[in-house]
Amino acid sequence: MEEAALGGLGRCSCAFWLAVVFDVCGLVVLLAGVFADIFFYDFLIYAGAIIIFLSLIWWVFWYTGNIEVPPEELEDDVGLLKNKEKGFAGVLRRFSSRIRSSVRRTGGSTFEPRGRQGGQGSVTVNLPMTPPQPQPPSSHQEHLNTVSAAVATETSPI
Repeated sequence: MEEAALGGLGRCSCAFWLAVVFDVCGLVVLLAGVFADIFFYDFLIYAGAIIIFLSLIWWVFWYTGNIEVPPEELEDDVGLLKNKEKGFAGVLRRFSSRIRSSVRRTGGSTFEPRGRQGGQGSVTVNLPMTPPQPQPPSSHQEHLNTVSAAVATETSPI
């Protein structure tokens, strides 16, 4: 697969030109504050320095946007297993993928704490992945609603 030849600026030329504009504007404002004989020269010096500092953001964007990563290093990030992976690392990777797929299939996870010898006292707890559904009001709640309605009618003015 052939890649298109990139220009001298790389893929993120917009970030490059924004960084240059910020640097030039900041330098102009800074030098105006240093050499101009005006009463707010200190404001211009600080503003120019801040604008130059903000240009660093665009320089970082330009630099990180032009980092190239070979596809071989990206295989692991997108879930593709490397064929060359053998030994202990391969066993661990296959084991973790089985656990991950079984948790997705069941819709929850189970927790089994260690019990005494012989399996006595072990408890299995099923943790559902869905939120609990609202329950209908109990008879106690209905009684409270009835009492509060009665109190409201007795205390209302005539």
